[in-house]
Amino acid sequence: MQNSPVALVTGATKGIGLQIAKDLAAHGFTVLVGSRNFEHGETAAKSVGADARALQLDVANQASIAAAAERIRTELGRLDVLVNNAAISHAGKPGTPLHEIGKSSRASVASLDEVRTVFETNVFGVLAVTQAMLPLLREAPAARIVNVSSGAGSLTSNANPANPIREMFGVVYTASKTALNAITLSFAIELEKTNIKVNAACPGFTATALNNFEGTQTVEQAAREPVRLALLDANGPTGTFSSASGPIPW
Repeated sequence: MQNSPVALVTGATKGIGLQIAKDLAAHGFTVLVGSRNFEHGETAAKSVGADARALQLDVANQASIAAAAERIRTELGRLDVLVNNAAISHAGKPGTPLHEIGKSSRASVASLDEVRTVFETNVFGVLAVTQAMLPLLREAPAARIVNVSSGAGSLTSNANPANPIREMFGVVYTASKTALNAITLSFAIELEKTNIKVNAACPGFTATALNNFEGTQTVEQAAREPVRLALLDANGPTGTFSSASGPIPW
């Protein structure tokens, strides 16, 4: 069995996921670069370093998830950290401006097909991957699950009329992050008596393909909170939602 700890980062070929992979590798992890396209994963893994390897993983495909879990068990024999980072913001054309995404995600006009597509990756994909990896994580001495969420999914924040961006709260991407938060808390409650800590991280408004590079933060800044939660010691919390600035209300 592998001696160094192993981390799996989904959607790790670019953006925040790739940076999280690089940071975890720098902390001594063997990092599995999860990618729908294996070749893209191999390219990304080379940029992460010698302790990274590509893992074909489509979070919306159950057979792909099962094969990935089996490969980890067979080739490495352990999994210590799972970072559920893979996500999509919409199902439209790449490069769609953020304000258009916001308009089309309003409850009165949102396409049910688009809602289903986004939830398939952002919600059901996280649930399926976590379920598949849980047997390995249960065997780890101190496993950590980090779900990359968004403060834009906070019900408490969006219920506040003083929140200047609450009009962007729709039923597609932002609601998928609300659902992801519920899944995070459910796993945390179920596993709170085990050695597995489960937390949600908001990376902040980051310039990535997810928002057509309209964000204001760098990926280096965005990776800090997910990486911090992945490296929590035994005294660290579980069942929390936070950004680099501190706790976020559910």
